[in-house]
Amino acid sequence: MSKSLYLIAPKSKVPNHWGGDFIEHWGFPSVQWMADVTLTTLAALAPPDFTVRLCDEAILPIDFDTSADFIGITGKITQRERMIEVAAEFRRRGKTVLIGGPSASLSPDSFRHACDVLVRGEIEEIASDLFSDLRRGRWREEYDGGRPDLASSPIPQWSLYPNHRTVIGALQTSRGCPFDCEFCDVIQYLGRKQRHKPVGNILAELDVLYGHGYRKVFLTDDNFTVYRRRAKEVVDALRHWNERPDREPVSFITQASIEAARDEELLGMCGEAGLNSVFIGIETPNEAALREANKRQNLLDDPIGQIEKFVAHGIMVRSGMMVGFDADGPDVFERQFEFAMATPVPNFSVGAVVAPEATPLHARMRKSGRLIEGGNETAVVPWETNIVPLGMTREQLSIGMKWLANRLYRPDLFGERLLRLIRGIEPTAIMRRPRPSRHRFSTVMERFLKSDEASKKMADRVARAVRAKPAAGRYAYSAMLEYIQVRCLYDRTGYWDPRLAGLAAPSF
Repeated sequence: MSKSLYLIAPKSKVPNHWGGDFIEHWGFPSVQWMADVTLTTLAALAPPDFTVRLCDEAILPIDFDTSADFIGITGKITQRERMIEVAAEFRRRGKTVLIGGPSASLSPDSFRHACDVLVRGEIEEIASDLFSDLRRGRWREEYDGGRPDLASSPIPQWSLYPNHRTVIGALQTSRGCPFDCEFCDVIQYLGRKQRHKPVGNILAELDVLYGHGYRKVFLTDDNFTVYRRRAKEVVDALRHWNERPDREPVSFITQASIEAARDEELLGMCGEAGLNSVFIGIETPNEAALREANKRQNLLDDPIGQIEKFVAHGIMVRSGMMVGFDADGPDVFERQFEFAMATPVPNFSVGAVVAPEATPLHARMRKSGRLIEGGNETAVVPWETNIVPLGMTREQLSIGMKWLANRLYRPDLFGERLLRLIRGIEPTAIMRRPRPSRHRFSTVMERFLKSDEASKKMADRVARAVRAKPAAGRYAYSAMLEYIQVRCLYDRTGYWDPRLAGLAAPSF
């Protein structure tokens, strides 16, 4: 007798710089900015006699009246609260609930009481046993997955996903990161020994994503460039795949560490393949803070010069900033701002240092009595932290973060960084090939700019720069759209404060 499984990724309750719900304000249905590769991979691991249905709550309501035999819930730390709520509602209705994913793996004690079956770790090696047990109706309370060879990971089942409501496809080429940043929980979950998916498997997944309409794909690796020889092998394959004249070009986004700038051959190959954007955790210009956090890879060269190398090879940089390290004093906010304004990085996500569970930082803060128990371990934007700061008061941290976030997104100052990007970017051939824009986002941009005079003036300056350098247009469009996302987020949460944005320094 066949069984049925309803897989759910609950919506995060934590505000997100890169969320897709901002377009609702302008009359469009919300979108998921990046497709959920976890849900679709889980669906692909289900045996043929299981009927599988997916729900990404960011874009679809959860069907609490489903007739499915089993409910599977997965999510990251930012989804933890909602995961537990959803599980409780289904259990109240008599359903058997399974919970897994990064959050459940890093903090199993938070979920054991919330589900019938807890799945820890990666699932590929244990999927067969798990589904067999569910089929027989004799399952264990807990399953512990290992760190599998990624050749065993199937092509995600994208046919079950609402691709028409999603902007960017997702493709994972590796798991793990060899670095040892004190605040990072990824290495606690996926390990420091990076494992790689065979290139043939990567291209097969890319074919499927292309067939479902994706023309922008996020390579979800935690650090795509850390093993240079391997990264070159992948981007060379992507370049050949992307050069076929019978298909529209696909652009790629990924996460990298800044020391990749030391290998300009790699950067050139990335640009030629269509990898035109990277997220880099620059974190801070405070070298003492980087040493404290064990992020020594950021200390090898001048970070501004390294960013400019990415840009010179046709790669736009997005970046994360963190404040509240032990080595940070109240002057760090102005230092962060001055650093940002010297870069060609239009968009920064700003947040306080947070100590996630299972990290060395969490253990150190608890041992020193500086961990705020029950505090925010899921901060993505600069609202809170679960750490008592050492070099400033909590009030100074809050005031300084809000000033920095508002100051960076003051329209004319954002525009200065974007103009610097336009001047410095050297688009490669693949990025010069035409690609249709999405009408709904063009409309959102027009409506926002009509509602904000300062942003409109900035956009007019950017438009003049793009007319002088048309090949930079796609970069400028993408950066502007992200600017509008952040501004809408700040407006919606009450974080936007034009008065603060106009101050030359935070007022403690």
